[in-house]
Amino acid sequence: MTLLSTNAATAGIAVHDDRGEHPPATVSVVIPCLNEAQNIEVCVSAALGSLARAGLSGEVIVADNGSDDGSAELAGLAGALVVREPRRGYGNAYRAGFAAAHGEYIVMADADQTYDFEDIPRFLACLREGADLVVGDRMRNIQPGAMSWHHRYIGNPLLSGLLNLLFQTGVSDAHCGMRAFRRSCLAALALRTSGMEFASEMVVRAAKEHLTVREIPIHYHPRTGESKLSSLRDGWRHLRFLLLHAPNHLFILPGAAITGLGGVISLAVLTRIQLLQREWDLHALIGGSLLMIVGVQLVGLGLCAHAYATYFMGERDQWFDRARERLRLEHGLTLGSAVATAGLAMLVSIAANWIARGLGSLSQEREAIFAATLTVLGIQVVFTSFLLSILGLRRD
Repeated sequence: MTLLSTNAATAGIAVHDDRGEHPPATVSVVIPCLNEAQNIEVCVSAALGSLARAGLSGEVIVADNGSDDGSAELAGLAGALVVREPRRGYGNAYRAGFAAAHGEYIVMADADQTYDFEDIPRFLACLREGADLVVGDRMRNIQPGAMSWHHRYIGNPLLSGLLNLLFQTGVSDAHCGMRAFRRSCLAALALRTSGMEFASEMVVRAAKEHLTVREIPIHYHPRTGESKLSSLRDGWRHLRFLLLHAPNHLFILPGAAITGLGGVISLAVLTRIQLLQREWDLHALIGGSLLMIVGVQLVGLGLCAHAYATYFMGERDQWFDRARERLRLEHGLTLGSAVATAGLAMLVSIAANWIARGLGSLSQEREAIFAATLTVLGIQVVFTSFLLSILGLRRD
């Protein structure tokens, strides 16, 4: 078993080959593996057989993720290039396999016999027709017993629907494990996640980079052996990934809505306008003020999230790029200082009237609350502007 000098090896990933010399590879079939001794030989043989029958030059790479049941050795004997990735995680295994791949095209599939490797030529045909990423669609061809009812009717539709709502990918089965893409797209995809959310990350990154994504129907068979999927944990990892990569929906839109609601409530109290057929008073104004403070804070966090994604993760968002070209630290400082100064001026005026009246009961409670709110909002804007400017120091 020989250690190869590959990109994976230089990254500290052990790559072993029982096949001798590397053949010229048009297709690299990458299979992640964790204790799949019952399946791995069948999958490797099926993948190699599919390539041979289609007349395709290629290789099968098994990314072993710390198996202790002899899976790696069985994969090597079956003709696979074995990549050993000790860091557990679906995403870690795949990234190790991709680093060792030599093919122009990379096909992904699980090591549990749920996918039909005879579909490889169909995926390649889509890539050769111009697609950058091809994702399988299992949902219309699920064999009896292949997918639990809560994954089929709740988990997958909800997460795929949310992904499409946030990122407009057009992919109906965003968590299908069989997919193919051009190896040249790896740099643009810049995949980072370590766990099952890797499937969502690939689709999201493809959408953000405006890659051409296609979907083809495939069959989904019952797995052989024990599933490694944890419904709640892995579902949460997918949901968390989607929310963290959609700061507009996580921060800015809710923040703007909360700020607007707080502003309407505060304005109604200050002007004594009736809402819902009643006049609102001091307690409603306090609630409106808190809503405005929380809402502005959320908007600020969303802007910082956009800045981090732009400067540290290489992502692009058109409206944020236009805003950062036009707005500078000084604009934020000016706005925040103006709002805070207006609030402080109102507070000074209210305090002066209170003193002039002999320090008795405060008769301008509404105005005092609104003035304090303006002061806090102005301070928030000032320091959020500083934080955005600090993040922007990484700007090229």
